[in-house]
Order: sequence, then structure tokens, then C-alpha cells
Amino acid sequence: MSAVDSPVERVARPRPEAGPERAVWDAAATVTDPEVPVLTIEDLGVLRGVRIVDGSPVVDITPTYSGCPAVDAIRDDIVAVLRERGFPGARVDVVLSPAWTTDWMSDAGRRKLMEHGIAPPGRRAGGVVALGLGVRCPRCGSLHTRELARFGSTSCKALYVCQRCREPFDHFKEH
Repeated sequence: MSAVDSPVERVARPRPEAGPERAVWDAAATVTDPEVPVLTIEDLGVLRGVRIVDGSPVVDITPTYSGCPAVDAIRDDIVAVLRERGFPGARVDVVLSPAWTTDWMSDAGRRKLMEHGIAPPGRRAGGVVALGLGVRCPRCGSLHTRELARFGSTSCKALYVCQRCREPFDHFKEH
């Protein structure tokens, strides 16, 4: 089974096959997360679905947590990009169930985080969070790290420091 055919991938990115829904998805998928701008909302797994209702696009998003302050900016950015691409009258619905999980983050998104100095979240196997020996430093690769603060530059990240290279870095928390 390829990664695209995996059950997690189908749930995380229920990308329409074709038609106007696919065009709406592709446009919305270009919106970046304002708190982690190296990731698109598709990479992050926040883009949950699209449909056409009475001729207008409706986009469903699930925030990384229910109090996420980036939701309004993401909503405004989706509406703006859809308007620019010829889809006026778009609506964005916030869907809280099922709750977002870091399992919905794409492999490309995890690579982008690492490339930009943010330790990506681990993967859960069968819904179980594996016990890790440490958070790998995105700069030097060392597991000899420690948490400095439970909250980093945003609520969904923690601040760590590498004991080897002495560099601080954000770690995207597992959810």
C-alpha cells in the first residue's frame, strides 16, 4: 500500500478526485499556516474537506486545537485565495470533530519543519504514542536535548535546547 493509499492519508487529506471541488481544494491547499508559514494547511492536515453548496464553495478546516488563534487568519486567507481564483462567495467552516492530530501532518510537512529548524512531531502507531528517548535536534541530529519551556513560539510547540550544539529549537508537540 502506497502512502497515498494509506488509511491515515485518506482521512488526513480527503482530496477530491476532480471537478470544481478539486479546483477549490487545490486553491485552498496553497494557504500557509500563519504561525508556521513553512507549512501549508494541507501539509499540516488542517484542510479537511471541500464541497459546493448552492454554487458556492465551502471549505472545512480543523484547527490544531480548539483555541487556535490562527483560525481567523486561515479563514480569511482561504476566502481571499478562492476569490482570486474565481470562486467568490466562499465559506469556511471550522470542524472540531474529529479533533486534529499530528498524525494528519504530511511527510512533506514533517520534512519542511526539520529543514526550517523545528523538530517535527513523532508518529503514533495504531493510536499509541511511542515512548521516545528524546527529541532529535533539527540542526545537528542529536537526541541529547531537553525541554526549556512547555510552550514555544506558539502554543502547539515546545521550546527545547540541544545539549550538543547548544542551539535552542521549537518542537511541534504530538497531539
